[in-house]
Amino acid sequence: MERSGYGRDGIYRSLRPTLIVPKDPNLSMVSFLFRNSNSYPHKPALIDADLSITLSFAQLKSIVVKVSHGLRHLVISKNDVVLIFAPNSYQYLICFLAITAIGAIATTANPLYTTTELSKQIKDSKPKLVITVPELWNKVKDFNLPAVFLGSKESLSIEPNSRIKSFHHLVELGGSNSEFPENKVKQTDTAALLYSSGTTGTSKGVILTHGNFIAASLMVTMDQEMAGEMHHVFLCVLPMFHVFGLSVITYSQLQKGNAIVSMAKFDFEMVLKNVEKYRVTHLWIVPPVILALAKQSSVKKYDLSSLQHVGSGAAPWGKN
Repeated sequence: MERSGYGRDGIYRSLRPTLIVPKDPNLSMVSFLFRNSNSYPHKPALIDADLSITLSFAQLKSIVVKVSHGLRHLVISKNDVVLIFAPNSYQYLICFLAITAIGAIATTANPLYTTTELSKQIKDSKPKLVITVPELWNKVKDFNLPAVFLGSKESLSIEPNSRIKSFHHLVELGGSNSEFPENKVKQTDTAALLYSSGTTGTSKGVILTHGNFIAASLMVTMDQEMAGEMHHVFLCVLPMFHVFGLSVITYSQLQKGNAIVSMAKFDFEMVLKNVEKYRVTHLWIVPPVILALAKQSSVKKYDLSSLQHVGSGAAPWGKN
């Protein structure tokens, strides 16, 4: 094979080492994520920039364990579908990991969806539970689904016998459990059901298995693995309901031992503040934000020297 990667047979082959994926069929994406975390239990894992909450890897694992048991108490079992309809937050990702940890299936939806748009996904995926926030409850309340509200304990007012529970109630239901519920999750089991945007027709559900998440995460972080890099800080302002925010940024980077800083919504000034505050090393954004970084004078007010890598995709850059 030539140095360029093009062989004499006309086929291009990557010059990178072959990706080696785990062969154990009985491996969940959550157990894979935490496989090395005992080596760095006190390193920051998940940072909620909006709430100023930081969880170490040990704390993240502990709370995911509790929420997974809490879901079991709500009679969520393997292959049941749970809808997450909420903006980015540390609780969002914890719920996603807890759902997949018990072999249930997470389906995510854009918080900007109308009730009509959401109804198509609900009819197709048939969730048994919706995880949302009070601000979006009016869009989902008529689907007659039990719900879990995300948010701070102080901001939630829920009647005792309501079909609505709080995130913190899920944690309490988990009790003193320190190990994940017994399950028989395989790499071939479905972990997530993500829906296409519908730009080329009716929105369609896309099945992602535990093995898909694991393989994609190893591919995404191969450069770091080859360079022996760890414990970077990634800002996640892209939506977690989308595969890029959910898989490429959050899951992939956490399994490598990197920290994730979550933001519920995009605000240019807050992005700059959070890069400075949390010493963000990697920032993956869209072309308009790249252009703003290059042109807006407010950028000069912040120390962005921690940034090592800025990625952009989803559309071409403008000429100006």
